[in-house]
Amino acid sequence: MIHIQNYINGKFSDPIQNEWLDNSCPADGVVYGKLPNSCAKDVQNAYEAAHNAFPSWSVTSIAKRSAILLKIAALIQANLERFAAAESKDNGKPISLSRSIDIPRAASNFRFFGKAITQFYSESHEARNQKTINYTLRHPLGVVGCISPWNLPLYLLTWKIAPALAAGNCVVAKPSEVTPYTAFLLGEICNEAGLPKGVLNIVHGLGATTGQAIVEHPHIKAISFTGGTETGKLIAKTAAPLFKKLSLELGGKNPNIIFADCDYDKMLTTTIRSSFSNQGQICLCGSRIFVEASIYKQFKKDFVERVRQLVVGPPNEESTQIGALVSKTHFEKVMSYIEEVDNLQSRIIFGGKRVPVEGYENGYYLSPTIIEVDSNQCKLNQDEIFGPVVTLMPFDSDDAVLAMANDVNYGLSATVWTNNLKRSLLFSEQLEAGIVWINTWMQRDLRTPFGGVKSSGVGREGGFEVLRFFTETKNICINYE
Repeated sequence: MIHIQNYINGKFSDPIQNEWLDNSCPADGVVYGKLPNSCAKDVQNAYEAAHNAFPSWSVTSIAKRSAILLKIAALIQANLERFAAAESKDNGKPISLSRSIDIPRAASNFRFFGKAITQFYSESHEARNQKTINYTLRHPLGVVGCISPWNLPLYLLTWKIAPALAAGNCVVAKPSEVTPYTAFLLGEICNEAGLPKGVLNIVHGLGATTGQAIVEHPHIKAISFTGGTETGKLIAKTAAPLFKKLSLELGGKNPNIIFADCDYDKMLTTTIRSSFSNQGQICLCGSRIFVEASIYKQFKKDFVERVRQLVVGPPNEESTQIGALVSKTHFEKVMSYIEEVDNLQSRIIFGGKRVPVEGYENGYYLSPTIIEVDSNQCKLNQDEIFGPVVTLMPFDSDDAVLAMANDVNYGLSATVWTNNLKRSLLFSEQLEAGIVWINTWMQRDLRTPFGGVKSSGVGREGGFEVLRFFTETKNICINYE
């Protein structure tokens, strides 16, 4: 049994009230560890450690902060196999994915922000006729809270922690209670890298207890949260009266719009990825596929044939392309949508069933599922299912597909496949989404802003945007007449 502990003030410790949660392996459904269900007192201890560390860390030179973050990045990379195995075991994703994407990206997050902070700048404005000069200071906020989800555990946890630390803040972080393993290992790496005690603190537990204690703590200055839209609403309701800064990256129901003039082979290969990567458990997956009518039948035939070839299996096998869903609860949620298919307005044209895997009979394996729908207003096209499930619909005109793409509560990302330049520019402007990909998917430049509109959240992460979020702006005006 793996005994996961809180990481507070540079040390590992059990929860004060000695309350524990089971940590299960999605591949076989077996409980293989215990993790704390931390209470408000644990969060308070983490806050005090961070508060005590802040005066020193906030004035630590940028060069030294940068060097420590770069050291953390190097150590994550050096321990790639260990972290990849832990992430795969915890989350159910293929180890090939955690090895090639999740863990390298976690290292890249520390590396990028370790370098970005050296280029982060203040502004000055001179008004000679008034004999004044204004300049802007950006100071760290203090102690901030970072709450991350289960789908990309270390990837998204470090996406928040790295810029917060780079900007001079101290952090109280809570990873998902479903996937705590790599966050636990991160504490060891931080100690080895020489991160001062208390600068980063990681407390484990349920959102309703540990997460709520972080959000409602009166002296934690900001909350960066990635997760479900309903949870985001509760966080905003708690944090807003306390005047905390909020960054909320929430759900998505992203359109994948395919025109007949696209590069067909490239589109088909990428659409497999954008539909089913990480078992469809990525907020950026293109779960609503709209295909121009003239190529719809051909696309449907080719898409089904390619999906049929995907290998569903144990996460630790190199040949596996689709692993296990993250938990029994989530598996049952995804299945509930599939079971509502009525064969009148929606039809399963591939998949939709639990996959028996020899030796892993209690694992949460689901075949990649393709459902043809007749209306964009059905639940399958309006709700975030967050699993290996996509819908197909034909369209006849640019105006019609644009209206359907935007006719949803979410607005995180969109993908458009076309070689028409005018159409590319118009759709990029008119799609209601924070991110639009043209003839590609999931190509991320860490310098660019990341976030959504509507129910997909508020605020932006990435690049200088997140460094601005994690700093307080002060303007100084000097008259020298």
